[in-house]
Amino acid sequence: MNLLHIDSSALGDRSVSRELSAATVAAFADRQPDLHVTYRDLAAAPIGDWSPGDTADAVLEEFLAADVVVLGAPMYNFGIPSQLKAWIDRICVAGRTFRYDAGGPVGLAGGKRVVIASTRGGLYTEGAAAALDFQEPYLRRVLGFIGIGDVEVIRAEGLNLDEGHRAQALAAARDAVAALRTRAA
Repeated sequence: MNLLHIDSSALGDRSVSRELSAATVAAFADRQPDLHVTYRDLAAAPIGDWSPGDTADAVLEEFLAADVVVLGAPMYNFGIPSQLKAWIDRICVAGRTFRYDAGGPVGLAGGKRVVIASTRGGLYTEGAAAALDFQEPYLRRVLGFIGIGDVEVIRAEGLNLDEGHRAQALAAARDAVAALRTRAA
């Protein structure tokens, strides 16, 4: 099984999304002895300009070869980091991961499983702030656009509220990682 591990946080060693994505990959590795992991750190090695070439081709081929994708996706200003958006722009390729027909768009990248390690400083799953969540809904919609419906979110939110809430959110996210089913995509 091929797993593509993507990190996008600019916080380096202080990143909770990196911690959760690494723990998710480790959970897969513990339960899948034939696992092959490809890692891409979008903050350390940003994807370049829009011209076609080796980087664009490599990014798309890594994605297409993956059975499972683990995305480390922190919320930045209610959305995703710009470096993650650049990666998405490289994998959404007409004729490769989607096409249009008379009925509208058709996803071509189905059969993959995506696990999103989502982190947020505030609380955005319910209440008034839910309307400001452009992170998880965007990721689900763009993945659905290219044909991926098997999306699971491991979330730690409210990380910047206070230490008690942070500890509780991290514990719940770690429990979700531990309970992760590592079935093949």
